[in-house]
Amino acid sequence: MTSLTPYAGEDPSQRASDADRDRIAAILGEGLATGRLTSAEHADRLDAAYTAVTIGDLVPLTRDLPQNTGPAPTPATERHRVAAVFSKIIRRGRWVAGRHTELSSVFGALIVDLSDAVLPGREVTLELNSFCGKLIVTVPHNSRVVDEGSALFSKRSVSGGSAGDGPLIRVTGSARFGKIVVYRGT
Repeated sequence: MTSLTPYAGEDPSQRASDADRDRIAAILGEGLATGRLTSAEHADRLDAAYTAVTIGDLVPLTRDLPQNTGPAPTPATERHRVAAVFSKIIRRGRWVAGRHTELSSVFGALIVDLSDAVLPGREVTLELNSFCGKLIVTVPHNSRVVDEGSALFSKRSVSGGSAGDGPLIRVTGSARFGKIVVYRGT
């Protein structure tokens, strides 16, 4: 049938796991990144993937997309790092974030917009570190934000809370003599 679950066998009525949903989301994200899916198709299929109950619900979502039959995703797709050191970096538009994304600013400015980014799953960890710098992050409008970070002689403003059924954005890291701002996009 598919390589979704080693226990799937030929029974499409078997319940789907979170790992199954995440694998489908990764295939859909690759389809969006390569231009095989439009933004609207991607959003519709991603919503269907995360509300799917059985393996049979997931299979049609990627039937017309190439399947990655190779090994599991490389660590580069799991972890992503962007650093601004004595510089200003702006990252926005369509890009693929890692499941664990580290953003750091040292005597610089880093502005990151996740509104149009392809998120690799239902939970993403943003490790935000600022030393004498500024870090501004925009999260998707329907995301849930949990702040687990710290600050020392800094400004740290993380707004978001629980807004909808979107991805969970877990914010960690620290601000030292800098500024970290996380807010929800429109």
